Amino acid sequence: MTYRSIYIILILILMSSCNEYQKLLRSEDIKIKYQKAENYYENGEFRRASGLFEQILPKYRGKPQAERITFFYAKSLLEIKNYVLAAYQFESFVKAYPISQKVEEAAYLEAFCFYKQSPKFSLDQELTVEAIDKLQNFINFYPYSENLNLANDHVQELRVKLEKKSFEIAKQYNTIRDYVSAITVLNSFIIDYPGTPFREDALFYLFDSSYKLAVNSIPSKKLERLNEARKVYEELISEYPQTQFLNKSESMISDIDKEIAIFAPNQ
Repeated sequence: MTYRSIYIILILILMSSCNEYQKLLRSEDIKIKYQKAENYYENGEFRRASGLFEQILPKYRGKPQAERITFFYAKSLLEIKNYVLAAYQFESFVKAYPISQKVEEAAYLEAFCFYKQSPKFSLDQELTVEAIDKLQNFINFYPYSENLNLANDHVQELRVKLEKKSFEIAKQYNTIRDYVSAITVLNSFIIDYPGTPFREDALFYLFDSSYKLAVNSIPSKKLERLNEARKVYEELISEYPQTQFLNKSESMISDIDKEIAIFAPNQ
């Protein structure tokens, strides 16, 4: 059999499968649709499964099958990465079936869907904050869940993302040479996030901003600002003696000490 023949056969099989699915969508037989939806789900054909589950769910409202259909509809949506609708369906499941054996899993997966919607740090982080709230609610409500460690990991990851967002905003003031604002915002960042993985970077850019503000200050403010910059340097080196910014920092502190030596006797 040639490759062309195999290709044609595969196309025909695919077309036949598509025709069968379209007939199912148009069918009024909800029992067959239910059976086929579960078959599609078990075979990993989640898009087709979700389409059928969506159609039959309203027909089974108030019936015993509705619990199972709602859960597998939500999971099908999750598998095809429709996180918005999946989160809504998992939330609906939790509210409708609070004593279900699947309620804990559904609660976690609802929170997980919000986690998956969290955008990259440079974008608005409203969804990230909402995801943290959802995950934290799950952690508080199910402190012994088998998904507890995963939920905690997700929360930590999202919090680091928020910290990175805050740090990059603070750093931007240094980039645009607004050193007064940079010092204020970087100081606030360091206080607000004492355990942040961006602490070393924040201390360096605080030092860099303090240094640049000091050396360009008017005489009446220069010595005070030079000394303030030196304090930031000492904090940076005390916490990170082998900082990745060591060469730059040593060059700047050398300039600061020279300025202080020249400037101080005149005070």
